[in-house]
Amino acid sequence: MSVTPPPMIRIGSAEIIALADGVGPFPFSSREEAFPDATAAHWAAVDRFDPGAVDAEGRWSLNFRAFAIRGPKGLTLVDTGIGPADAPATWAPLPGRLPESLAAAGIDPAEVDTVVLTHLHTDHIGWAVVTEEAVTTGGDGPSTDLSPFFPNAEYLIQRAEFDAVDMLNPKLRETLIDPLRASEQLRLLDGDAPLRAGRVVATPGHTPGHQSVVVADGRESALITGDLLVNAIQLLYPELAYVYEIDRETARRSRERLLRTEDGAVLHVASSHLTEPFVPMP
Repeated sequence: MSVTPPPMIRIGSAEIIALADGVGPFPFSSREEAFPDATAAHWAAVDRFDPGAVDAEGRWSLNFRAFAIRGPKGLTLVDTGIGPADAPATWAPLPGRLPESLAAAGIDPAEVDTVVLTHLHTDHIGWAVVTEEAVTTGGDGPSTDLSPFFPNAEYLIQRAEFDAVDMLNPKLRETLIDPLRASEQLRLLDGDAPLRAGRVVATPGHTPGHQSVVVADGRESALITGDLLVNAIQLLYPELAYVYEIDRETARRSRERLLRTEDGAVLHVASSHLTEPFVPMP
């Protein structure tokens, strides 16, 4: 039986591949509560632009994705999704299916040489570090022996995010940071940094050390957002705050800066949570 390859776009010599891990309703609030400054007119525009973001019961529906950047110099993964059945993102639709999406894209985890974690929320780090049983049985086993799912990759986190881990989720010291340090795969960044294809750009606000990835060729570029935006309303109206942003004003500035385009430039937004993985900047 043939396997449908994941969606992808090409920017110059780089392929950017969308890797689905799951889809499910947002459990913490309605979208109207999550964006309290949005008006009925805002939501009407969003529903025309991204009608799939509301499910049959009227709930805000989230996709959960990672992205691979395959270029002549290597293979980078941006975020690692919600994770296996024993992952900490218990509010999300576990288990995730990232391993199947990687296989459909022809990617062996051992090929990945760089993992960019946009931030340390559990729906973006789920497959970063796993138990052996998570790999072999989907996470049903009793083992607590954790190791990086991508054994040959350097994992990139902003130092500001690392410094805030006890505020964000203190359990991550044991379940993420310590295993990556033990395997000598953790690298801390201080702001923007080059990648083999593209570059990391610091985009704080959603969390203290949130980062995004930009891949550019001439006047065409792709922005892999992490949670720089979480709903199409922030793509259409970047000034609107999301209640779960730690610093809403800083998040707004980061979003407006990265979404700003010059005349004649083409920007593809590669989003973790929108209905479509690649959205041209309107």
